[in-house]
Amino acid sequence: MGSTVLFLIIAIFVARFSWDTPLIQEAERALYDLRASVFAPAVETEDRIVMIVYDEETLKLTGQRSPVDRTILAQALESIDSAKPKAIGIDILFTMPQDDDELLLSTFEKMETPTYLAYADPEETPEIGFAEFTFLEQFHEKAKTETVKPTDIQLNIDSDGVQRRWTPHPEGLPPFLALAMTGPNPKFAANDGAIRYLVPQTLELPVFDKFPIEGFADPATKDFLLSFIQDKYVLIGGDFIDRDRFDTPLGSLRDETSDGNLIGLEVHAHMLAQLLNDDMPEQVPLWTLWAAAIVVAICGGLSAMIVGNAAKVGVILLGQFGFFLIFPFVLQNMGIDTLSLPAFGWGLGWLLGYASVGSATRTLNSKQRAFAQSALGKYLPKSIASEILRDPEKLALHGEKRKIFAVFTDLEGFTKLTHAIEPEMVATLLNDYLDRLSEVALEYGGTIDKFVGDALVSFWGAPIAYPDDGERAARAAYALYLAGEEFRKNVPEGVPPIGRTRVGLHYGDAIVGNFGGEGRIQYTALGDAMNTAARLEAANKTLETKVLISREAMERSGLDWYRPMGRITLRGRATPVEVFEPVPDWEDRDRAAVMAVIAAHEKGDKSSIQDLSTMIQQYGDDLGLANLLKRLEKTETGESYALG
Repeated sequence: MGSTVLFLIIAIFVARFSWDTPLIQEAERALYDLRASVFAPAVETEDRIVMIVYDEETLKLTGQRSPVDRTILAQALESIDSAKPKAIGIDILFTMPQDDDELLLSTFEKMETPTYLAYADPEETPEIGFAEFTFLEQFHEKAKTETVKPTDIQLNIDSDGVQRRWTPHPEGLPPFLALAMTGPNPKFAANDGAIRYLVPQTLELPVFDKFPIEGFADPATKDFLLSFIQDKYVLIGGDFIDRDRFDTPLGSLRDETSDGNLIGLEVHAHMLAQLLNDDMPEQVPLWTLWAAAIVVAICGGLSAMIVGNAAKVGVILLGQFGFFLIFPFVLQNMGIDTLSLPAFGWGLGWLLGYASVGSATRTLNSKQRAFAQSALGKYLPKSIASEILRDPEKLALHGEKRKIFAVFTDLEGFTKLTHAIEPEMVATLLNDYLDRLSEVALEYGGTIDKFVGDALVSFWGAPIAYPDDGERAARAAYALYLAGEEFRKNVPEGVPPIGRTRVGLHYGDAIVGNFGGEGRIQYTALGDAMNTAARLEAANKTLETKVLISREAMERSGLDWYRPMGRITLRGRATPVEVFEPVPDWEDRDRAAVMAVIAAHEKGDKSSIQDLSTMIQQYGDDLGLANLLKRLEKTETGESYALG
């Protein structure tokens, strides 16, 4: 009895505080983002607000990236002011002196339009140093007039990096940008609820008009553009691919051209539009959240006592879960702020209540099921996890011999890089890199075995084998290399160049299962397939290749995009391995030509080796092919090339 009451209390607290509970919080956020995206108000272009931006073309034009050119801002402001907009908000922090400061300050002095300059509190924005903050204060003191005033632009994201809510405004700071531009609004002054993001009714028209700032500084175009900002709210800021960007609940459900990643200026525009629309979603009362938590826990407990045939019980249970799923969407559609609504917590609280009364043993006594549930979304693709949940016996909790496709990766030079950059940046880069590789492995149906430093270990064929495991593993191997290349292109400024991602793939025997002790277990694979894949990955360095696949894996992939890379003897092994590299962008005839050269070499005919030189010139800087040419020149009749 005591344990039942305890479980019911836990169920109530889970249903009430799921937004503040680790892991559960992520599910709540995901569900809210779905609701907010589905029911985001669809509008035609919001013609009361205009964004004027520095973009990549502006930076090319001015030749100045950070801080942005202030002469062009001064010229643009002079033109914008003449069009008599309602207000101007400048989302640019002036934290460093520039030669053209006096020109900009002179322009501010002449402004007739209410203008608000970005201000940042060093306690809220720790990345601003003391010297920068000192200059910012001095600049604001010089720029301040009857019409030019400071404004707080700080946007506080949730811990998962998503901008969902209004920023609570600390006392003593200038008014928040949207409130400064529209005037005091008591209803929004202490608002920390959801931002009501807008989406376009059609893909052809954006929510907000956006113009490059240089157009307003150019005498040839400014007169035409000024008609677009008269009597409007004007926001000025940056639109760069690598700075001041925020993830939002908006996804691709309503706008196929957007992934929900907005520039900070656009977030401010959405908040400004919400103010202008006086669109304050109604908050869910605190007592309602407590009452709902108690009700769902009790409903879960009562459901465990329902007797009758399976169909009747199933309908009742599905009906309750359907309510938990649909009701928050209904509230969102009614204009209720569901940002604090514990939708996932209700379902989980119901389950705990159900378990406390009678089903805990049936739902939690299977080690296989518990392991499969914990693996969902972490190590196993959804299709495999679903099958395991239906049939837990498919996930062996002991070792068993299986044929698998094993994949190893390694990031070239990352260990050396860690000594050249700050530990915080190392962690950021490594998490980003492993996230990218994990997504690829799971996308192609692989099981993630482990992470070893910057290396990802994964395999196909266990815990469940599929007929197309070979093809998916081969495609994943090449996709992992491409993901590494994409990662290299997107590292922050100041980070030294990062090397390529090398990949090895082999098909062979392994022992797979759940290994470890009672305190810690891990589903993993051991044996020859894993060792060979690891050595193939390492062989890329010597062979100057990117992805090496053994003949055993190649023949079972069903793909024809490989070129042979000769026969090698891997370190620590006596039996040679024929290796291949995927080159999907090659012509079939060129792949066949390389195969013919190697076949002739195996017969002692080295006359055609130089044909590879032509291909090297044709395909550019192909280090792997050049390395193959050198190896064939050093050998006589197809003998294996031993790696040291």
